Amino acid sequence: QVQLVESGGGLVQAGGSLRLSCAASGSIFSINAMGWYRQAPGKQRELVATITSNSSTNYADSVKGRFTVSRDNAKNTVYLQMNSLKPEDTAVYYCNADVTYYSAGYYQRRGSWGQGTQVTVSS
Repeated sequence: QVQLVESGGGLVQAGGSLRLSCAASGSIFSINAMGWYRQAPGKQRELVATITSNSSTNYADSVKGRFTVSRDNAKNTVYLQMNSLKPEDTAVYYCNADVTYYSAGYYQRRGSWGQGTQVTVSS
């Protein structure tokens, strides 16, 4: 089994910064792309940022220039550095990973999700 655990969320004032972490654990063979999504109340879950195995990145227009996604392959961890936070960034942030792992003696591949971490930005 594979687990993704997010951390680093919390309450911050507008203009402040937070750093989110997502650590993958379990019988992991490899991780291809990793990414961050967020979901605010009453809204659809949306893509925030992605990063491939060779560290190619992609960002939503709303966070470009303010957020930075990175990864540490040795630790199976992806990070999201969030600067210049705005109230509209308030949401539950979810980590996602394209994981190849071992289960029941076989390789399996699927997208795995963390449980989410709350980010609240006050004005």
